[in-house]
Amino acid sequence: MILFGFSLKSSLLLIFFIHGLVFSSLLFIKGFKKNDQASYWLSFFTLLCVLYISPFMLGYAGWYGKEPYRTILFYIPFQQLYLIPPVLYIYFQFLLNAEFKLSRKHLIHFIPAFLYLVYSLTIILIDEYVLGYSYFYSDGRDKDFDPFYQLTGFIFLIYYLILTFRLFNRYTSITFNTYSFADSLKFEWAKRFLIALILLILIRILFFLINPEWAQFGSKFWYYLCFSILFYYISISGYVNHTRSITLLDIGVNDLISKNQKHSSSRDYNNLEQIEELGKALERIMIEEKMYLDPNLSVYELAKKIGTHPKKVSEIVNRIYHKNFNDYVNTYRVSEVISKIQLNEHKQVTLLGLALSCGFNSKSTFNRAFKQVTSQTPVDYIKSLK
Repeated sequence: MILFGFSLKSSLLLIFFIHGLVFSSLLFIKGFKKNDQASYWLSFFTLLCVLYISPFMLGYAGWYGKEPYRTILFYIPFQQLYLIPPVLYIYFQFLLNAEFKLSRKHLIHFIPAFLYLVYSLTIILIDEYVLGYSYFYSDGRDKDFDPFYQLTGFIFLIYYLILTFRLFNRYTSITFNTYSFADSLKFEWAKRFLIALILLILIRILFFLINPEWAQFGSKFWYYLCFSILFYYISISGYVNHTRSITLLDIGVNDLISKNQKHSSSRDYNNLEQIEELGKALERIMIEEKMYLDPNLSVYELAKKIGTHPKKVSEIVNRIYHKNFNDYVNTYRVSEVISKIQLNEHKQVTLLGLALSCGFNSKSTFNRAFKQVTSQTPVDYIKSLK
């Protein structure tokens, strides 16, 4: 019979442990059924979190006080502090970009975790099969709670959180420079995910200041309970939420997000002439064909119409109108709504009906864009006409 001493602390962590295993499995199944790489990686993250809380759950259940359970806890590297951060980062890549693919260059993110695994296996081999006694564990302390490992693992988490924030901002910028329906791609789940990670780091800092000795079980329970709640929230929300990702292979990502490109003066002059010419063509197409009425309009369609590359359309809008593509298109849509209001069409249909007929895809997007263009809400604008 397996030893497990049920107490308030071990039982609470056991609940999150079991639920974590369940949601890790559900996320894996979801990934398999929908061929969704993001779900696979979130499943992996959830499993790592389950392993992360295992030493403390089992410790409160009495495993550190009896063999062979004590040896199992000492030799198995449950807390993969070098693996959790890059797994989160790769998850975010798949979450935001439908066309993201792992390549060899991404393997560098997993080298520290691999080296720690080799280190752990080396200790097992030497202690158990070469020396025959616990040389590396003669101090009776679990290597997972070594101050150096805990500190560098925390630094890893902060570093990858910064990378993830940069990634999120980059895709947000690309989205608003590519799609006229960018407001519907706000990645609300991605934002909540980042907030959860920030809370995790703040909690880690708080409890480290309260008690920097990570091997002391009693004072670390509340940290592991908070950690369990956060990873449980992430797992459930990631399972039930769907974030619409974007395809960017043909848009020239680096060109879209680069703000510091260097050009020679002659090239700048030629580009300016070309941009002004294409800008006139773009304006003509928008006015004559009213392409802004298409709620799914993107730079791809406009680029095809005026015979240029999609990234050139974004450049035209940025340099001539000093706006991103989403705001540029919404300006035409707001003007169309105003024209209909002045014709009293708002008395026959609702404002939302007018907005949808002019290319907007939601009430919130319409209200935001209208106020941005006119400095008034739609209702206030109508009142000002009376």
